[in-house]
Formats: sequence, structure tokens, C-alpha cells
Amino acid sequence: MGLKRYIVEFGTGADLHGGDVTKAACRAVRDAVSRSCLCGLVDIFAIDDPDKMHVAVKIGCPDPGRLAGDEILRAVPFGTKTLEATQGGLAVRGLDLPALGTGDTIVIAVAALTVSIDVDS
Repeated sequence: MGLKRYIVEFGTGADLHGGDVTKAACRAVRDAVSRSCLCGLVDIFAIDDPDKMHVAVKIGCPDPGRLAGDEILRAVPFGTKTLEATQGGLAVRGLDLPALGTGDTIVIAVAALTVSIDVDS
């Protein structure tokens, strides 16, 4: 059978100063992770090691070519991980506060995390 989806969770994140899409994406991933309790992996499937799950991360943000993929995947604490990025999110004009970042662009990223498990193992 192979990998089967267990849960899909969503999160949003923003960088209010400087338009850093990676910062916004990492916050979106952490938001999604914070909404998830995967107790069914232990209680139903008897998975004793959270690194046995696979997490597919999909990010929607302005200018996805600027994302630092490794940094984003480090925001997922367990499992094997993959990343897909697509155009999405928002970019709006905010405040230029040099002490907090470069520029006046606010960027918002959205994340979808799909957790799958190998039902054959």
C-alpha cells in the first residue's frame, strides 16, 4: 500500500518588516505544527517513532523562488520531509522601520502540511 495520508493541517505566517518570504513561510509552518496533535499515530497505528512519518510541506507565498527550503523544512520537528512552493500569499505595503528590517513590504505565506504514514511497516 505504501504512504497513506493521515492529516492535512494549515498555517499562516507573516513578515511585517522587510518582505522576507522565508521568515513568513517558517512562521506558517510553525503555526500549522502548533495546531496538530498526532496522537492517533501512537494510539491507532502504534507508531513508536515520529520520524517514521512523512511530512509534505506546501508553501504559497509571493516570489517563491526566494524561499530557503532547508530553513523551512527545519521548522518541521519530525519525519522525512519534502517541500513544494507555489505562487500565493500576499504582499502589501507596511512601514519602513530599518531597525526591524529592510523595506516596507509585508509578506504573508500560507502552509499546508500533509502527514502520511507507511501503512505497510
